[in-house]
Amino acid sequence: MGVAIELVDLALQPNNPDYTILVADRDGTLVGYVCYGPTPMTEGTYDLYWIASDPTVRGQGIGASLVSGMEADLRRQKARIIRVETSATEAYGPTRGFYASMKYTEEARIRDFYKVGDDLIILTKRV
Repeated sequence: MGVAIELVDLALQPNNPDYTILVADRDGTLVGYVCYGPTPMTEGTYDLYWIASDPTVRGQGIGASLVSGMEADLRRQKARIIRVETSATEAYGPTRGFYASMKYTEEARIRDFYKVGDDLIILTKRV
């Protein structure tokens, strides 16, 4: 959770070129956000760093709307590739399913990255 808050704090700094935040609200209440930015030392490659939604609105299209908004913004910026990192554990199965539904595909896997039995999965989407 600390990493997510740190990214939000950085993204909210004036003239910050590294992170962008899109938010979703319902009746003035924050229900989700996505944080993304350019991948250092690349041309047209971006990282989706964090996406979160309030558990009470999961399954209602908030995440899909945020990702679609991010992708539209990145198309305007002439992005080529969006990259996402996630875990291979069973707990992240719904997360991987969400990304698959948004047409992100597994590009690479590093075995035992987070700990023994917990692989790092790198997903990508060309825009």
